[in-house]
Amino acid sequence: MKRLLDILLSLCACIVLLLPGLVISLLIKLSSKGKVFFMQTRVGKSGKEFSILKFRSMRPLAESSGQLTVGEDDPRITGIGNFLRKTKLDETPQLINILKGEMSIVGPRPEVPKYVALYNEEQRKVLEVRPGLTDLASLEYFDENRLLGESDNPEQTYIDTIMPHKLSLNLKYIEEKSIMLDMQIILRTMKRIVGI
Repeated sequence: MKRLLDILLSLCACIVLLLPGLVISLLIKLSSKGKVFFMQTRVGKSGKEFSILKFRSMRPLAESSGQLTVGEDDPRITGIGNFLRKTKLDETPQLINILKGEMSIVGPRPEVPKYVALYNEEQRKVLEVRPGLTDLASLEYFDENRLLGESDNPEQTYIDTIMPHKLSLNLKYIEEKSIMLDMQIILRTMKRIVGI
């Protein structure tokens, strides 16, 4: 049932977002050199790696100076990229990852291999389910970039504080998961995005 819901909702969203997606693609190309899409290796269900798809919000080769985005004034972020990140529109190409079966609409956000390598045995249980476009941790850390920007050592803050709390929320989701909970998370995510 969850997979069928993923496919139906993703197809509907792709149709609705087709024209806005074309406009976003044009703005990305006009704002800086580089590709429209950004791909990054993430760890999915059963530890299988896949390439997550996003609209590019940073300047080319920005990832070489770190995988975490630090603060809202990170100089690597383009003008249009800042808007895309605040509205979460940069994440919408992941609808393709969902249609391919690599992700679900709701599930633990997929992490990069570097940080998954730090998971303990209990935390690795999040890899037993398909990762998602949104989850309880995404709602809790909607302004994660700002929190990291306030830290003297953003990466250590992420590893020691934010990541463990996110994983505990993900484990809670796995224990309580249901279609009803998924719908609640989807609605809460939409409310946060539009600022209701």
